[in-house]
Amino acid sequence: MPYARHLLGALEAREDVETHLIISAGARRVLERERVSAEELQARAAVVYDPDDMGAAPASGSFLTDGMVIVPASAASAGKLAAGIADNLLLRAAFVHLKERRPLVVVLRETPLPAATLEALLKLAHAGAVVMPASPAFYHAPRTLDDLLAFLTQRILDHLGLDAGGPRWEG
Repeated sequence: MPYARHLLGALEAREDVETHLIISAGARRVLERERVSAEELQARAAVVYDPDDMGAAPASGSFLTDGMVIVPASAASAGKLAAGIADNLLLRAAFVHLKERRPLVVVLRETPLPAATLEALLKLAHAGAVVMPASPAFYHAPRTLDDLLAFLTQRILDHLGLDAGGPRWEG
């Protein structure tokens, strides 16, 4: 959940982005364990949706977005999405991004990865999603947890066509 908090903070700082947020029931349980409050995330978003509201705007392809990020994504969510199961608003919105060929970045939180998860991730990649493990780099000599989070945030934003001025390879 620190990845989600950091990404929302970077997006909140931009005047050219309106952030919409869906927190799944599973994510709410993880938030509690990782000491991030749902209220803190919601305060950083322009619009917050109920994950059970399948009639909300992001459930429709006519609701235009520049992209979507699932961060962090569980293996269960990745598997359901790969199988075309969209039984909550988060998965329906992600499915819409795939079918409309809009950017979808799936930041997987699980490790290790069993064969079923790897197969699901491959299906998502073939469907057009960017599959990105929550795996920061160290070539920029991070000194703090925020430095590590900034690296992954920059990589996510790169795939949305946004630059956050984060660390870059200079080799």
